[in-house]
Amino acid sequence: MPTVKSLEDLKKIREEALKKREIKSAPGSIQIVVGMGTPGIAAGARETLKEILSFIEEKNLTNITVRQTGNMGLDSLEPLVQVFVGESAPVTYAKVTPFVMRQIMEQHVLGGKVVSDHVVPA
Repeated sequence: MPTVKSLEDLKKIREEALKKREIKSAPGSIQIVVGMGTPGIAAGARETLKEILSFIEEKNLTNITVRQTGNMGLDSLEPLVQVFVGESAPVTYAKVTPFVMRQIMEQHVLGGKVVSDHVVPA
């Protein structure tokens, strides 16, 4: 948590928080859903979510909606992330570390190629 020493610091923190909230709720043709149930959080889902948001911010992407959901039911495979691109069937990824999430963002979300090493079979 950043240290607040002045009103300007507080305004800057608020602006950053609002920007991240806008990223999470922006309408778009791509949706990313992160499982944030207790098993997911324990397995590192918060760090995965932070990686998604920082990637979107770095690349100035605007057509992506990021959502959180509860437990996805596959506790041993957490953290779980689902990626919806247009009308295509959703792809569920398992054991998604921040490093793996960056690969998914670059290859699947931006490049259209599914990262098959981490896909949960349908």
